[in-house]
Amino acid sequence: MKFLTVVGSGTMGRGIAYTAALADFQVCVQDVQAEALDKAKDYIEKEMRKSAERGFVDPGAVDRALANLSYTTSMEEAARNADIVIEAVFEQMELKINVFKALDEICPPHTVLATNTSTMSPTEIAAQTSRPDRCLAMHFFNPVHKMKLIEIVRGLDTSDETVAIAKQVGARLGKETVEVNEFPGFVTSRMNCLIGNEAMNMLMEGVASAADIDKAMKLGLNHPMGPLELADLVGLDSRLRNMEYLYQTLGEKYRPCPLLIKYVKAGRLGRKSGSGFYEYHQD
Repeated sequence: MKFLTVVGSGTMGRGIAYTAALADFQVCVQDVQAEALDKAKDYIEKEMRKSAERGFVDPGAVDRALANLSYTTSMEEAARNADIVIEAVFEQMELKINVFKALDEICPPHTVLATNTSTMSPTEIAAQTSRPDRCLAMHFFNPVHKMKLIEIVRGLDTSDETVAIAKQVGARLGKETVEVNEFPGFVTSRMNCLIGNEAMNMLMEGVASAADIDKAMKLGLNHPMGPLELADLVGLDSRLRNMEYLYQTLGEKYRPCPLLIKYVKAGRLGRKSGSGFYEYHQD
């Protein structure tokens, strides 16, 4: 496995690209927006330089990693030689299916197609291609370069060989993997959305402040982040899309909290907008 393509240069895409380049993959990042690619390139270089200054990464490794990276708006250019493609676009089924259809036409027969989805069906996505046996989900966590887990999710037709390749890629990226049989929400998103939604309901009901709810979870249950802090980090619009999908597929207990819906309508999307359950400085 030498050539790795990332489709989508947002928070997750650039994090995957960062990690893969340091793992000595030849990485091509594709996005339809040139401005988004410029932002991703700038972010990756700055973060790598910071990591080197703080002693987390060898400066020579940074130079090699940056040399491993390329950026393009052309799907054809990005994917025609890929050994594995990791799609990291918005959590919208139609968009993901369209990306996979395009990749299926472009990529060599051996290429593994992975979706970085936290909730959606890799079986449904894979069924729109001619290679469902070489499709699966690889669910990374934010921030990718710090979080140790990848959920590897089998679709109905995913082959053992494809799962083995995904596990090998995960190990090369320095990650632990868990293998999950497809079911809405997989393991982590199913649990995390439920906890976060209940925290939002408690805030809405006046049970406690956002800060005290998060503090209780961190100090009382040993969570590294509070559920409201985490929702702000993920993005409240992304969390709402996940909740709506789980509500449709798993039922009433995943009904999105009205406060979450209200915040998204108001443009309070968390860290990326400067305000969510907490206020953030844009820098």
